[in-house]
Amino acid sequence: MAASGGYRNGTHKGNMKVDRLVSLSSATKSSSLKSKPSPASPASSGLRRNSTGSVGGAKDDAGVPGRVRVAVRLRPRNAEESVADADFADCVELQPELKRLKLRKNNWDSDTYEFDEVLTEFASQKRVYEVVAKPVVESVLDGYNGTVMAYGQTGTGKTYTLGRLGEEDTAARGIMVRAMEDILAEISPETDSVSVSYLQLYMETIQDLLDPTNDNISIMEDPKTGDVSLPGATLVEIRDQRSFVELLRLGEAHRFAANTKLNTESSRSHAILMVHVKKSVKGRDSALLSENCNSSHMVKTFKPPVVRKGKLVVVDLAGSERIDKSGSEGHTLEEAKSINLSLSALGKCINALAENSAHVPVRDSKLTRLLRDSFGGTARTSLVVTIGPSPRHRGETSSTIMFGQRAMKVENMLKIKEEFDYKSLSRRLEIQLDKLIVEHERQQKAFEDEVERITVETQNHISETERNYADALEKERLKYQEDYMQSIKKLEEQWVMNQRKHGSERTTFGLKDDNFDKTLNGVVPVASAAEEIAELKKLLQNETSLRTATEEEVNNLKSQVVQWKRIEAAGNSEILKLRKMLEDEAHQKEKLEEEIAILQSQLFQLSFEADETSRQLDRGGSGKVLGNLDSFVSQIRHSQLSDSGNGDKASIAKLFEQVGLQKILSLLEAEDADVRIHAVKVVANLAAEETNQEKIVEAGGLSSLLMLLRSSEDETIQRVAAGAIANLAMNETNQELIMSQGGISLLSITATHAEDPQTLRMVAGAIANLCGNDKLQIKLRGEGGIKALLGMVRCGHPDVLAQVARGIANFAKCESRASSQGTKSGRSLLIEDGALPWIVQNANNEASPIRRHIELALCHLAQHEVNAKDMISGGALWELVRISRDCSREDIRTLAHRTLNSSPTFQTELRRLRIEC
Repeated sequence: MAASGGYRNGTHKGNMKVDRLVSLSSATKSSSLKSKPSPASPASSGLRRNSTGSVGGAKDDAGVPGRVRVAVRLRPRNAEESVADADFADCVELQPELKRLKLRKNNWDSDTYEFDEVLTEFASQKRVYEVVAKPVVESVLDGYNGTVMAYGQTGTGKTYTLGRLGEEDTAARGIMVRAMEDILAEISPETDSVSVSYLQLYMETIQDLLDPTNDNISIMEDPKTGDVSLPGATLVEIRDQRSFVELLRLGEAHRFAANTKLNTESSRSHAILMVHVKKSVKGRDSALLSENCNSSHMVKTFKPPVVRKGKLVVVDLAGSERIDKSGSEGHTLEEAKSINLSLSALGKCINALAENSAHVPVRDSKLTRLLRDSFGGTARTSLVVTIGPSPRHRGETSSTIMFGQRAMKVENMLKIKEEFDYKSLSRRLEIQLDKLIVEHERQQKAFEDEVERITVETQNHISETERNYADALEKERLKYQEDYMQSIKKLEEQWVMNQRKHGSERTTFGLKDDNFDKTLNGVVPVASAAEEIAELKKLLQNETSLRTATEEEVNNLKSQVVQWKRIEAAGNSEILKLRKMLEDEAHQKEKLEEEIAILQSQLFQLSFEADETSRQLDRGGSGKVLGNLDSFVSQIRHSQLSDSGNGDKASIAKLFEQVGLQKILSLLEAEDADVRIHAVKVVANLAAEETNQEKIVEAGGLSSLLMLLRSSEDETIQRVAAGAIANLAMNETNQELIMSQGGISLLSITATHAEDPQTLRMVAGAIANLCGNDKLQIKLRGEGGIKALLGMVRCGHPDVLAQVARGIANFAKCESRASSQGTKSGRSLLIEDGALPWIVQNANNEASPIRRHIELALCHLAQHEVNAKDMISGGALWELVRISRDCSREDIRTLAHRTLNSSPTFQTELRRLRIEC
């Protein structure tokens, strides 16, 4: 990337986030008057709608009309004009109470113009913000797009009005800083988000001010809506005002500027700050009905939150200038031509819109393509034109005023951007689904435990019953068997006794005579038999009663068995019921699983619709973050197919959280070269944020980056790795780690072999950061750090030389500090390593960053008396004298003057040469 004037002053810092916008305000009248106000003005008939549409886009659904509001701001006379124009009156006269401005043609004739606001040279920055930008910011917060733009001649205060940071004087804060303060005050960090991109349009190429390596961003247009987006631009989320100010400082340091006759630090590019605001609308929901055909309940209602999206575009245009007045030449002349061409294209578009022309030449310039929504589109636009009082520039002042008058005739149709937040609804459904699954699993587990408990209790009860029944039956059987045996025994004993009794009776009566025997034998046996029969009957009756009792007992036992069987049947029935309940529960589980699957499909559908909506409405947003390492690797391998290699930078923080730092660092050792290149780019982007640096170092990221410098021969990897190391080297603790791991030696070797200016710039930046550490001076010089810096001047590229000069200035400052503290007494290590000739040679370099650092380095070297003789012999004394007289910065000029007066050696030489200081 060619540079005519180098980067603006600034320091690198990471960690950013921001956004917000606009309410509607009524359109104001505008008219152009000649001496006497004309009775009719272009805006006197009220609001009108242009037939051409936006600076490029067609209008679809109805919007709210809103004319471009224009304010004019007068810059006070500067020191040069106070001297050169002392005998002349200002060419303009302001009438702020009438909102009029008079442009003098001569002492007796003037032209009068009306604007929406007329701001005198005494108007405060706060008043400028409130009348120019605050209505636009309020509209953006309400969901509209908005644009605030500054137009005017070089040196009339455009950058002061828009981009002033106000660090030294808070009252001097510009529109960018004040707008972000209002946005952050109105949003909720939990539900809303603000993100910014900071770009510059330089020589018809769009470059990323937050990532200088991204120097050719493509413009994408939606074929349906005509919306313009920049998918390759870095998008940084803003959480607080401090990080936003750091972001502006970083971007301003990368913006191109040059010294012209009209301005000592003239912007050579158009700066564009884009602030994206997403704000939830409280108290408003819309119903999303989804029908579930596979479930009994059929319909469920979900209410996604409503989100409003607004975009604020703040444009600091480069100043229009005449070549003969600005004194531009060489590359600065080419820059001026490019600036004037783009401003001319913008003027043509505004003329066409003001005249309701059928054709608007929006494609003549990238500037008009970027601003197609701001003029004639759907955005609320506020323009501040800045002018100077000098009569020498009356022509440029008149041209600026006429530009503002034409812009007041352009009318936009404001449209609110309001949509459902499907992603938030998806997250809510996902949480509800997880809760349902957990509750279902908990209930299922409790039910299974209860069924198992009842089953165990039933089985125990059945087993105990069967055991009791068997024991009782066995006891009864043994009892009856014993009774039966005793009855048989008694019968046998009785029978034996009867037999003995009958035998003795027969023996006693055997000796009687035959007749008596016959008679006795005829009577006694009959009586004995009768007695025996009676006895037997009695025994039979007893036996019968015993048998009856036994049968009754058996029947009782049988009834008990039947009862136990009934109990067993009841237990079996209970078991069957439990099994049925288990089957029903299993069936219910299947239905719940089907329902969960349906909910998941609905969730996936909602996620798909949300992604589709985001892609259609927010084409310029961040890239998609992949959910796992394999898809992350796949994205890395195919990312080179897009228009820009930084397409997914906006999702780096989310990628960091989802994939994990260890997995990202592991890709630095991948065999695929493309994977290593993109992985080291991801690490470099993470290292640009202070919050990530400690995590990267703890995870071994610094060692991995140094290993890449040592082992890789790919210059892209070397360049990005060196850039990441430069970011990490901004921290003092990390500086000591880099030195202890041989980092300066690796950087020196890389500087020796590299040829690409961007690689050398990154290496020089890393070494320059290390040069600012007082503790590392000796070690850095011993490992070749100074030699490496001086070796890189062979490249000759101004960006590389600026970093070399910064490193030398840092080293000289540390030496000067050590000398004043009494910890250093010898000659400067810079002089011993031969840096003085190059310092003297570049002390008056055309590039202001190089010159400023060299001037500081000379002043710091001269503060140590032991260096005075070497500096005199090397010609540095003459440069110190020149710095004390001609340096554009008062602090450096004062430092040089004080140094010359405090050195006896310098004073002696100046007296010898008869030079007054």
